[in-house]
Amino acid sequence: MAKSKSDESRAGVPLTNLDGLLFDDADATKRDLVDYLDAVHERILPGLRDRPLSVMRVRPGQPAFMQKNVPKYTPDWVRTLTLWAEASHRDVSYALCDDLRTLLWFANQRAVEYHATLFRAADPGRPTHLVLDLDPPEGSESFRAAVGAAKLVHQALTDLGLAGALKTSGAKGVHVFVPITDTEPDDAAAATRAIAVRAAMLDPDLATTAYVKADRGGRVFVDSTRAHGATVIAAYSPRLRPGVPVSFPVAWEDADDVVPRDFTVRNAAALLGDRDPWAQALPDPQNLPADLVAEGHEIPVARVAAMHEGKRRKRAAEKAAEDG
Repeated sequence: MAKSKSDESRAGVPLTNLDGLLFDDADATKRDLVDYLDAVHERILPGLRDRPLSVMRVRPGQPAFMQKNVPKYTPDWVRTLTLWAEASHRDVSYALCDDLRTLLWFANQRAVEYHATLFRAADPGRPTHLVLDLDPPEGSESFRAAVGAAKLVHQALTDLGLAGALKTSGAKGVHVFVPITDTEPDDAAAATRAIAVRAAMLDPDLATTAYVKADRGGRVFVDSTRAHGATVIAAYSPRLRPGVPVSFPVAWEDADDVVPRDFTVRNAAALLGDRDPWAQALPDPQNLPADLVAEGHEIPVARVAAMHEGKRRKRAAEKAAEDG
């Protein structure tokens, strides 16, 4: 088969069909994706290295899909880690994106989004950070609301003597990362819940921890469920959104002046220059206050509470129907 003019090789990885549109509404080609990840690899890899990876891939004419288990044709030089997936009751072989070659191989597979675990492969039982995901309601000012809620998280952390770093999610919200020292997974999850509740209490008209959308009343959801086996989009990762925005670090003092579409695969590398603002923004790992952890253990897990509430409402509706 003749080699296409849009084929080439980088870091020993054959790259194919580079000039094809990445996906509908992308306004970017596969080459744009490869060029961007190549340009920022020294900055994105620290957030991926030694962490089980899930990617969102897209194929021409097909819906995007999440890939956790590496395909059979994965090169043997891609490092993997097999973990038991409780949800699917099977072993999953995750890739560990440790180097440029692996990153470019994923890019050639049209892997657009890079979701990493909160733990490292060497120590799956120890999360390295907490994540607060600020998920705004739909609307023209939704991102501004997410930033406002992130500032509540920032204040709650400051009140606790903790610090966090802010980045756009690349979609409609923002993430706050809080690096932590050696902490049990259940304690990290509890602390995340407590921080979320404290933040929402600072302005209940803006933010809520209600897991069920119908209960949020147009407020920003302070999502504390990124714990245990959850993943989060890595800093600098592209997103499968129109224009291919990327998850980009934002200084707290600049948060009111940006929107997600400011940072895309076509301009983010140039905006960064030689800087790595995410590495600069992340504080050193911090000890979680014991009283914060204890406080969090008294707060129900959001998904579990929502499940019980859903069952309660269903029973109430059925009884009302019987009585009616």
